Amino acid sequence: MSHDLTGPPGMPPATFLDFPLALDLDGLEADIAILGIPYGMPYRPDEMANDQSRAPDAIRQSSNMSDYTRNHFDWDLGGPLLDDRPVRVVDCGNVTADMGDHAEHYRRAEAAARKILASGAVLITLGGDHGIPIPVMRALEREEEITLVHVDAHLDWRDNVNGEPEGYSSPIRRASEMAWFGHITQIGIRGIGSARRGEVEDAQAYGADIVTAYEMHDIGMDAVLDRIPDGGPYYLTVDADGLDPTIMPAVMAQTPGGLDWMQTRKLIHGLAGKGRVLGMDLVEIAPGHDVGNITMVHAERLICNFIGATVRAGYYG
Repeated sequence: MSHDLTGPPGMPPATFLDFPLALDLDGLEADIAILGIPYGMPYRPDEMANDQSRAPDAIRQSSNMSDYTRNHFDWDLGGPLLDDRPVRVVDCGNVTADMGDHAEHYRRAEAAARKILASGAVLITLGGDHGIPIPVMRALEREEEITLVHVDAHLDWRDNVNGEPEGYSSPIRRASEMAWFGHITQIGIRGIGSARRGEVEDAQAYGADIVTAYEMHDIGMDAVLDRIPDGGPYYLTVDADGLDPTIMPAVMAQTPGGLDWMQTRKLIHGLAGKGRVLGMDLVEIAPGHDVGNITMVHAERLICNFIGATVRAGYYG
């Protein structure tokens, strides 16, 4: 599988927090694996490569205090990142693309994700737009039912846009069609998105628990967590525009009223405390739109909190 992966640029740090680079997925030995999937399926032939496709490497390049972040006491976690445990974290680089065959990127992404998950590792995916969870969610195929937790300003239940069914407006619709996904909780929905009344009705008919940003702020994240079924397994998909633009301004659809940092952290730790989280993705970051590196700071904190919460919950390896 190494021929379908590429390491990030040679400028240090070459990987997220300088974790070892692991491009050979056939012999992968890891507890937690990071994978970049830069390209979603485009809605127009000329838009496959965009600012969001730069995000996996931009997030890596912003993690420039590796020793400090990995080894100092982290007050978000109550100790060092890996809690002094022999946890193996690796960075698998980016899935390569074929600009002459856009769907090939998804095929390679699904194959890579299947190998990582089959190794027993928890998968952290860096996008890319919100289409890129689709091949990952396919790779999660299993007998047990997965609860999907979705953070976003938008509903993402479009069947297709311009005839394309696997773009950034459709990942939750596609998940609802996969037999291994059961309950869906959608958090932070607000403003005006691509959903029409029909998509909202379809989500409601499925039984999705749609927690608008306004309800979330009123009832608090603890109450939202109580509505997510206990026990897991879970998959978490985070669209950066689900967070408030005051902490993640580098998105294409800034919408006031999203999750703040305290709510985001509580969701991550609360979900890990409820049961096994198979993986997560962070998508829709457009590095060129950042302000004072605010988005990258919060992206690193989000990923580190997910790693730290996973380690402390013991659901890895």
